[in-house]
Amino acid sequence: MSAEPAGLQITIMGREFRVACSEAEQKGLLEAVEYLNERMQEVRDRSSVIGLDRIAIMAALNITHEFLTIKVGGVDIAETRRRMKRMEASIDQAMARQNKLF
Repeated sequence: MSAEPAGLQITIMGREFRVACSEAEQKGLLEAVEYLNERMQEVRDRSSVIGLDRIAIMAALNITHEFLTIKVGGVDIAETRRRMKRMEASIDQAMARQNKLF
C-alpha cells in the first residue's frame, strides 16, 4: 500500500481545482483557500483589474507583501530574516577561510 496524499476538490473564484493533500493538511489548506478566495475577490471588487490571471497575481503580490512586512510581538519578521541571511553568509565565509587552513 502506498501512502499517497488524498485529493481535495477546492473552488477559487468559481473555478474548481483538485489538489493533492494529506488528511492532516486539509484543514489548513481549506483555510488558505478561503483566505486566497477572499483576497482575490477584494482585488476584483476594488480595482479595475480584469482577468483571473491578473487578479491572482495582484492577490499574490498583496499576500506576499503582507508576509514580508508582518510584525509579531513588535518584531519585524522580514528584517529578522534578512539579518539571519547576512549572518549565515558571514559564517559561511568564515568557515570557508577556516577550511583553507587545514
